Amino acid sequence: MSPRVCHPVCIEMRHTPIFDAELLQRHDRPGPRYTSYPPAPRFGTGFGEEQLRAQAPRSDKATIRRALSLYLHVPFCFGPCFYCGCNRIITRDRTKGEHYAERLRQEIGLVAPLFDASREVVQLHLGGGTPNFLGVPTLERLMGTLNGSFRLSPSTDRDFSIELDPRSVPEEYPAALARLGFNRVSLGVQDFDPYVQEAVNRIQNVEQTLSLVDACRDRGVKSVNVDLIYGLPHQTLEGFRRTLRTVISARPDRVAVYGYAHLPDVFKPQRRIDASALPGPEVRLQLLGLAIEELCLSGYRYIGMDHFALPEDDLVKSQEAGTLQRNFMGYTTHADCDLIGLGMSAISHIGDSFSQNFRELGAWEASVAAGRLPIWRGLALDADDRVRGAVIGQLMCQGRIEIAAIERRYGIHFAGYFGVALERLGPHVADGLVRVEAEAISVTARGQLLLRSLAMCFDRYLDSQDGAATSPRFSQVV
Repeated sequence: MSPRVCHPVCIEMRHTPIFDAELLQRHDRPGPRYTSYPPAPRFGTGFGEEQLRAQAPRSDKATIRRALSLYLHVPFCFGPCFYCGCNRIITRDRTKGEHYAERLRQEIGLVAPLFDASREVVQLHLGGGTPNFLGVPTLERLMGTLNGSFRLSPSTDRDFSIELDPRSVPEEYPAALARLGFNRVSLGVQDFDPYVQEAVNRIQNVEQTLSLVDACRDRGVKSVNVDLIYGLPHQTLEGFRRTLRTVISARPDRVAVYGYAHLPDVFKPQRRIDASALPGPEVRLQLLGLAIEELCLSGYRYIGMDHFALPEDDLVKSQEAGTLQRNFMGYTTHADCDLIGLGMSAISHIGDSFSQNFRELGAWEASVAAGRLPIWRGLALDADDRVRGAVIGQLMCQGRIEIAAIERRYGIHFAGYFGVALERLGPHVADGLVRVEAEAISVTARGQLLLRSLAMCFDRYLDSQDGAATSPRFSQVV
C-alpha cells in the first residue's frame, strides 16, 4: 500500500507537497538539478583563466557588490560507497590530504588577490569526498590561510559548514570545528538498514551517528543536517521507516532525502551494485512518499526538491521572506554571492560567469604549482541566460514566478518572451501542477515534487519538452 498523503493542519499548504504516485510516475524523466543555469554540462573549454581574471574585477565594480561564498572540495575518502557519484579519490594515506591542503593554500594565494579585500565571506563550505579526512592540524592551517587571505565574516548569521562521515570523525573534531568557526555540519547516513549498507559498502551504526550529532551540538554547532537516500538496493518500506524515525528522533535541523540515480555508465563505482536489487518504480515512489509523510507529520517543512527543515531553521525563514537561493551547495540563505570554488572539480559563479576547475587531481595540481588558475571550462552568461536563470531560480526556491518583477528587471514582455515555455507548461497546468495567471506562475501542492520538470520548460538548452529524455547526464527528476 502506498503511504498516505500527509496534510498536517499546523503546516501551510505550500509547505506540504501532495504525493500522487501516478502523477509523479507520468511526469518523471531525466533532467538537470538546476544548481546553476545553464547546467554544468553546458560549460565549455573556451572559457578559461583569462576569462575568469576578467570577471573578478567586474564583480568588484558591480553597482551592487555581492558578498563572497567559498566552496572547498576535499576529494579523499577512506573507502568507496558504491552509490556515490561525487568526484573523489579512495585512499587511507592521510599524508595525501596534507599535500592536497598545501596545494589548496597555494590556490587560495592565487585567487584571493583577484577580489577586493573588503568583500566579506558570509558562507564557507567544505565538501567532498570526506572533508574530515583532513586531520585537525591540517584543517587549522587551511583555515588560517583562508582567514589571512579573505575577510571572513564574524557575524552569527554566517554559514560556515562542513560535510562529515560519522564513521571516521575523531573524538576531538567537533570541538575543533567549533573553535575554527564552523556552525553547521552535514552528516551522511543514507540508510541504517544493515542489508542496504552492505549492498552499497557503507557500514555505519546508529550509535556513532547519533553520538556525533550530540557531540556537535554540545560544542555549539547550531545546525545539523542529515542526508538520506531512497532507491538504494534492498530498501524496503519498513526498513526505511525505521531509518527515518531514528533520524527524526535526533531532531536534525535539516534533512535531505535524495533519490538514488543509478548511472553506472557515468559513475564506475555503481557497477558494483546489483541492479536487480534496486527497488522498482512503484516501490521507489512509495519510499519517497513515506519520507514525506514521516517528516511532515514530525513537524518538518518542505523546502523544495529533496530538502526539509524545522520551522525555526534559517532555510524556512529565508523562504518565507522570499530570499531563499540555490547554488551548487543546494538550497541556501547566502547564494546571492560571488561563489569561489577551490580544489579539483570545484565550480565558481563569479559575476556573470560560471567556471569549473580541472576534475583530475594531476591537472589541477600542475596548474596551481605553475601559478595558474586551474580553470578547465566555464561559461559567460548572455542576457537570455540571466533572465531564464532568474525565472528558474524563483521557481525552484519560491515555487512562484513574479511576472511583473521579471518584466521590470529585464525589460521584457513575459508572455511573448516565454511563449514556448508557456506552451510546454500546458500539460503541467492540465494536471494541476502549476497555475498560470496574469500576475504570477505558481506551483501547486501537487507540483512541488516536480519542480525540476517544471523548470525544464524554461530551459532553452533542451531541444523540446522531452529533450533530455535520452541524455545520460541527468538523473530522474523524482
